[in-house]
Amino acid sequence: MGDIECCKKPFRRVIVGGTFDRLHAGHKELLKVAAMLGDELLVGITDGEMLKGKEEWEKIEPFSKRKGNVEEFLRSIEANFVTCRITDPIGPAAYVDADAIVVSEETYSGAIAVNNARSFNGKNKLIIVVIPMVLSENGTPIRSSRIRKEQVKC
Repeated sequence: MGDIECCKKPFRRVIVGGTFDRLHAGHKELLKVAAMLGDELLVGITDGEMLKGKEEWEKIEPFSKRKGNVEEFLRSIEANFVTCRITDPIGPAAYVDADAIVVSEETYSGAIAVNNARSFNGKNKLIIVVIPMVLSENGTPIRSSRIRKEQVKC
């Protein structure tokens, strides 16, 4: 038997966020990495005005369906998580107790904005973990907007 510390996750709470429309391989990789790194996940799911800047936003699945899909996936990988609705770019990440944030290469600037908001609120800066975009069969990054346009498959 080895030391239990060898198996301990590096962070207590990890933040991850997104629209999670048409839950695809890229979303799943983001969530899996976050779950591997943290004892608990805080998963923010965008809604409201946050959706209107996205391509084909009218085709985005309802919040309840996106939330249900995320929660079902997280249960399937036995993650300890809490989900919340976010209606602004920062959400509760500006003030909750957390240690790290997991983002894709594409959303790194959002993590910087979160850390700036946290500094303003007197909270610790989060360690930013960046994962590469997952590629579709044609070698381009999988994006929900492209799936909504029916250009790629989940």
